Amino acid sequence: MEHDVGPKGVFDASDVPDAIPVWEPISRQGNKSPYVVRGVKYHIADTAKGFVEEGYASWYGLKFHGELTSNGEIYNMYAMSAAHKNLPIPSYVKVTNLENNKQIIVRVNDRGPFHKGRVIDLSYAAATKLGYAKKGTARVKVELIQLEPGSLNTYSGNESPQDQVVHFIQVAAFSLKQSAEKVLHQLEGVENLPEVFIGSDAVGGAVIHRVRVGPFTNESDAIASLKLLKNRGFSGAQVIQRALSARNI
Repeated sequence: MEHDVGPKGVFDASDVPDAIPVWEPISRQGNKSPYVVRGVKYHIADTAKGFVEEGYASWYGLKFHGELTSNGEIYNMYAMSAAHKNLPIPSYVKVTNLENNKQIIVRVNDRGPFHKGRVIDLSYAAATKLGYAKKGTARVKVELIQLEPGSLNTYSGNESPQDQVVHFIQVAAFSLKQSAEKVLHQLEGVENLPEVFIGSDAVGGAVIHRVRVGPFTNESDAIASLKLLKNRGFSGAQVIQRALSARNI
């Protein structure tokens, strides 16, 4: 997470719902075992039943926001997700900050962290809810939530029955990342916009790079910014809705 940062301004994570544990089949991507990173070999646990570990947690944010995770999903720093070296993907874990006793539930869909002494990389939102985003790291306890095939939701932890809907503005989409970056630089000169980023996704064998603005917590703010962008010449911009805890943004 060298040179990684969180969003500009103040981000209130208190309303971001924990991931809701449901049984899911093992992903076709992200579960190769063993795998090698920086010359170090890692193994995916054959069975993670009863998995518990303690160590330091870090977080990753805007540097990876919109990039592909190890299982081919899109990383959303505002969702409750995590990266782990050894747990099967996907997995659900309860994470306790041992420095303040705060607890959250996240869905593991990525690999890492590969820094010595760190056991889990949380999304920016998850680290904020645990109270260590500004500090950078915290000592935590990670506990696997065991789910059985066919169970829809067998865990009675801190979970929300409904995702919070947020709004983004999709400004443009390109097959060339350089074109998306050009628009991104143009948007950085527009005042009073929240975070501007590029979300990349594989579609039909090609990668599409979408330039987006957000999130907006209410639709009226998104519409106001949309009018501003259209007046600046971004005629193809449109408002889209996403669940804040969704796997893809």
